[in-house]
Parts: sequence; C-alpha cells; structure tokens
Amino acid sequence: MKFFQKEITLTARPRGFHLITGIIEESIPEIRRINAGMLQVFIKHTSAGLTINENADPTVRADFESHFNKMVPENAPYYKHTLEGPDDMPAHLKAALLGSSVNIPITEGRLNVGTWQGIYLCEHRNSGGKRELVITAFGE
Repeated sequence: MKFFQKEITLTARPRGFHLITGIIEESIPEIRRINAGMLQVFIKHTSAGLTINENADPTVRADFESHFNKMVPENAPYYKHTLEGPDDMPAHLKAALLGSSVNIPITEGRLNVGTWQGIYLCEHRNSGGKRELVITAFGE
C-alpha cells in the first residue's frame, strides 16, 4: 500500500462555489502511481466546505450559491455567534451541511469521477481568505 499526503493553500476566492479539481490533480501527481485506491481532500476551515457536483455548466454553481443563501440566511434573529460579521454564522452552518472532506476513488492512476463531476471549494465568507487543504492519496 502506498500513501501520499500534501498540504496546499488555495488563493483567496470570492464567496461562491469554485471548481478546484484541476488544482487537486496537479498538486498530487503521485496518484498516477496508484492502480486502485482513494483520494481524500480535507479542508482545514469551519466556514468553507467541499463537495462534488456538476463541472460543466457554471449556472449550477451560481444556483448553489443562491439556494444556500436562501436556505441559510444572514442576520437571522436567533443567531448568537455574530461578532465576526453577518456572513460568519451562516458560513459555519453551510460548511456543516456540505462537509469538510470528499473521497474519490482512484482507478488506474486517475480520479474515477463521473463525466460531469468536479470538486468544489464552497466559499461561504465574503472574504474568507486563503484556504488550506490536506490531500491524501493511498492504494495499491
């Protein structure tokens, strides 16, 4: 069994859903040495998340942002955690809904995702800043 692990820092991105599949693949070329295994991507933040979804039509990412903003609004009167601004508590809730990691099979040295699937960085803060990821690949 082979294990490879890297930590990378993504540049700051605006609030929204951003495809990062290419960045992930470029950052850990060692996956080409794995015939069958898994890739885990973990984000070290509580106000941004990761998910896998549509990678072709950018309107899907825009609709994700619109829907999440309606589902988890800013300035809800019952929020107590408000010191870091109106986007902070909703960002924590959105990140909890989406999760902090994704797992993707590796098959014959490539990520085994569907034709229209990509990895999203889900940035929920207006100015979230740089985001740190831990990327772990393992397998035979």
